[in-house]
Amino acid sequence: MMQNSTTLWYFILGAYLPVGNLRYLYFVLLALLYLVIIVANSSLIVVICVNRSLHEPMYLFLCSLFVNELYGSTGLFPFLLLQILSDIHTVSLSFCFLQIFTLYTYAKVEFCNLAIMSYDRYLAICYPLQYNTRMTSNHAVVFIVVIWFYSFVNFLITLSLTIRLTLCGAIINSLYCHNYLVVKLACSDTELNNIYGLFGVVFTTLVPMLPILFSYLKILKVCFSCCKRTRQKAISTCTPHLVSLLNFFFGCCFEILQSRFDMTSVPRLLRIILSLYFLIIQPLLTPIMYGLQMSKIRQTYKHLFCNKMLTSSETV
Repeated sequence: MMQNSTTLWYFILGAYLPVGNLRYLYFVLLALLYLVIIVANSSLIVVICVNRSLHEPMYLFLCSLFVNELYGSTGLFPFLLLQILSDIHTVSLSFCFLQIFTLYTYAKVEFCNLAIMSYDRYLAICYPLQYNTRMTSNHAVVFIVVIWFYSFVNFLITLSLTIRLTLCGAIINSLYCHNYLVVKLACSDTELNNIYGLFGVVFTTLVPMLPILFSYLKILKVCFSCCKRTRQKAISTCTPHLVSLLNFFFGCCFEILQSRFDMTSVPRLLRIILSLYFLIIQPLLTPIMYGLQMSKIRQTYKHLFCNKMLTSSETV
């Protein structure tokens, strides 16, 4: 086995189970799931982009969210599909760091995007008359650019701290590359990585939760003091966001706990499923929740694609 960072060219992924010919079934199921994610998110991006009535802050934030789901799932699924069919589960050093960058920035963008969306809902529900001046489409674009830029730059620092380490091991006990598991392979000093990594977790998960909690406390206060119709409208617009947020938060929390604490008491198969949870369920759940719950998107989607189907049938 390679002994240091100058000679280490690959990592071995140690979480894969021997499944024999079942690998082909798992491959087909994951490929279908990835296809559904691509079609669902891409179609909603197209609907928002081509329809000018949806060029509003809320839908621009949604578009950013759908793009991020495609970005994160693409960082996982093609890699996972190749590993399932392979007998030797290895990954090159450079590709491993690329995957780490993709998956971690995906998580950071997701949390920040959900946080700004909660603030957008707070303005729309608590200050409906001032909403159009406080949150314009230009403001939304600036927020989106800042979210993506901040997430990328922030994690580049974390990744650079990992790349500088001298590694004395090559086995990562995971299905995919994980930053902290790579850090644990180091035989050089990792104190700076641990401190910055802890701050990274706080800034990625807990800090975005502050505007989310503030926004929803204010929204709840308004809901209880308003009429039934306003309350129902607020609940219908906030439900997809809350479900998406809680689902992603749960998945990320388990993955953080699993990487930093001993989870051998949890069945291995359950650990594998939960480690993939936030990377598989979130990109699938987000377009379903928003596509079904938000009437304006649903109606635009039906109008756009039904018209195309009618036009194509008439042409035939």
